[in-house]
Amino acid sequence: MGITARGLNRSTLARQLLLDRGTIGVEDAVRRVVALQAQQPGSPYVALWNRVVDFDPAALDKAVESYALVRSTLMRLTLHMVHAGDYRAFREGMEPTLRGSRLHDPRYKAAGFTAADADVLLPELLEYAGEARTGALMRERLEAARGGPVEAVVWRMMRQYAPLWHAPTGPPWSFGAAQSFVTASAPLPVLGDPEAATAGLAVLIRRYLEGFGPASVADMAQFTLAPRGRVREAVRLVEGELERLVGPGGVELYDVPGAPLPDEDVPAPPRLMAMWDSVLLSYADRGRVIPAAYRKQVIRVNGDTLPTLLVDGYVAGVWRPVGGGVEVSAFHPLPARVWEELAGEAGALGGFLAARDPRVYSRYDHWWVKGLPVAETRVLPAP
Repeated sequence: MGITARGLNRSTLARQLLLDRGTIGVEDAVRRVVALQAQQPGSPYVALWNRVVDFDPAALDKAVESYALVRSTLMRLTLHMVHAGDYRAFREGMEPTLRGSRLHDPRYKAAGFTAADADVLLPELLEYAGEARTGALMRERLEAARGGPVEAVVWRMMRQYAPLWHAPTGPPWSFGAAQSFVTASAPLPVLGDPEAATAGLAVLIRRYLEGFGPASVADMAQFTLAPRGRVREAVRLVEGELERLVGPGGVELYDVPGAPLPDEDVPAPPRLMAMWDSVLLSYADRGRVIPAAYRKQVIRVNGDTLPTLLVDGYVAGVWRPVGGGVEVSAFHPLPARVWEELAGEAGALGGFLAARDPRVYSRYDHWWVKGLPVAETRVLPAP
């Protein structure tokens, strides 16, 4: 079976609840879309606002407070929000990547630490974090166990490697600059076991296909940042459960049976996407959602991925909250009908943000100051 590039776009939108918002609870929504990038604390809220009918941010607050949904360093070495029930397999699948990148980082080694040091220090550190501890207290504990000062980079690498969840620290978006951590609830992920890592990666890949498929081995490697050899090994474990398709250019794609494959001509409504939204970053071929001409405009050189607008399923510009509403900047001219639909989205989004943080992404305004290739900009009023 073959599938076109546009068909792949519509598949992604359907599985990510972006063709139609879902009537679904926040915990099930996060499981449905697999994971939400969460290095910017407000982004999971904006992402779910895009995907859930009548999204209630208080429901996400509650799920985070109860650790039904958890925030931790996972895929692509970045913070994600995932369902607690998925965490162990996901973390085991990411173990070799996290260990190699964090505990073998040259800065970590230059500070006098090795992976063996981490293995010795982590058990006591995880026991101490059996209840939520601030980052400052965790670093002090690490220094006490080490018997001397520990550089900031060492603590950063240790906390990103360790199976720690970020503990919520309060409004407006559950997590703030003052970080706090708690050990992942038992059973802890198995660390340092190649078989557990491969089995976990197989689970993660199958879940990825449910939420982002059909996809190639290169896509899976991009989503996880795992080497392609590991990805292929994990695919072999679940290959009997998967279907194969032929994508554009004859690329071999995998998928889960029965997953949505909408017609490529199904309409896709405009959306105002969260900063770092996963659909922009989860494929080797970013053209599934981002036209090649706009990629460098929305994914900046330092990795900042701007809040974008989707038109007909593809990135067509960027947005940011401003005084009086939402400023929408289109990279190419848009029809009047699309501007009307965007105005409805912007009004609802502005109202949603007003109760929490009307300028949620203001610290990234410098990208607008530096200039973007904008065809038209409008400030769409909020209620």
